[in-house]
Amino acid sequence: MTISAVQLIIGLIVLIAGGEALVRGASNIALKLKITPLVVGLTVVAFGTSAPELFISMLAALQGSSDMAMGNVVGSNICNLALVLGLTALITPIKVQRSTLRLDWPVTIGSSILLFFIGSYFQVLNMATGLLMVSLLFTYQFYILRKSQKEQRALAGEENQSKTPINLRSWLIDGVFIIIGIAALTFGADWFVGGAQTVFTALGVDERIIGIVVLALGTSLPELVTSVVAAYRQNTDLAIGNLLGSNIFNVLSILGFTSIVANIDISPELLSYDIPWMLGITLLLLPMMFMGKSINRLEGIILLVTYAYYTYTLMPA
Repeated sequence: MTISAVQLIIGLIVLIAGGEALVRGASNIALKLKITPLVVGLTVVAFGTSAPELFISMLAALQGSSDMAMGNVVGSNICNLALVLGLTALITPIKVQRSTLRLDWPVTIGSSILLFFIGSYFQVLNMATGLLMVSLLFTYQFYILRKSQKEQRALAGEENQSKTPINLRSWLIDGVFIIIGIAALTFGADWFVGGAQTVFTALGVDERIIGIVVLALGTSLPELVTSVVAAYRQNTDLAIGNLLGSNIFNVLSILGFTSIVANIDISPELLSYDIPWMLGITLLLLPMMFMGKSINRLEGIILLVTYAYYTYTLMPA
């Protein structure tokens, strides 16, 4: 078991490094394309920080561990909006833009409700539901990218943008970061899942709890690091955009692509307890964002206490 514990730790380190490399390369390319920081957070950074969940959930589903694959996504979403957002708000109040309230939060809660209804009626995610989720994701991404580009062109003017010089070396470096990040995520996910399964199964921990607590915490570290750094630099658009975008990606992209490859069974415990918690925490954000148009330190503490209580209820009696 000692070897498996070392494998788990190395896998986690490689996962975080891979996510960081992917985010760095993809964010630089997105900003070169004149995409706003909020949209970068909702798309590129969200995808990069959700990549560990994608690789882990897909691997777990292919190995027949549906509870681990589903628990990883649901637990990660709860962790993002309670633990990560709570800690970020403690550093500095997070300003909420009008577009976040009008579009990003509704898509976040809508994707979670969609998952709940699919689970309630079918108890499984299959290729058909996966294709539906991925189609909705691409529609959302296309809309916000087009909207961002139009806004940027209106501010800067087409003539000024067309004169921006192209630095081929810079583009190549960013591309190398993306390739390295994807490779690190692939190997890191394999080592992390294998180590976690061996260590915690030997300790008698249920697969659902492994996914919701252990894997979710591990794979949410990129979101935690990215959001905390963004808040420290007073770039809160990127912080909240990253977390909302990551939750949208987790449901529509990770579960969507994974269920296209392999069916994911939704256990009664996840459907009756964990997914409602995910919905409840997402709903809790709405009044917080409306009051003062920001999430302050007190609200951050409320989110942290909520996450601590939820985690406590998962512990065996």
